[in-house]
Amino acid sequence: MAVYLVGQLHVKNWGWYNEYRTVTEALVEKHAGKYLVKGGKTEQLEGNAPPPSALVVIEFPTEEHLQQWYQDPEYEPMIQLRKDNGVETTLLMVEGFSN
Repeated sequence: MAVYLVGQLHVKNWGWYNEYRTVTEALVEKHAGKYLVKGGKTEQLEGNAPPPSALVVIEFPTEEHLQQWYQDPEYEPMIQLRKDNGVETTLLMVEGFSN
């Protein structure tokens, strides 16, 4: 069953992003992931929490694929890069469903 990574990022400075994107996109592909949402225009319809600077949704074929991506040693420096640049990040794993 497919699983989805939903990421909300609050970014003040985008200087780190080109390095992060280059590495991360290759790792998503390596682990059979597929971007469904990557940034783009957002419009808040409900709620009081501030919307994120960027929203990302990545589909993986299984939870194991998602976990292998997140735990890939090549991804670890990218997590640190985000943190070092003050990016507030929330990552959620969400199970898909079968009809």
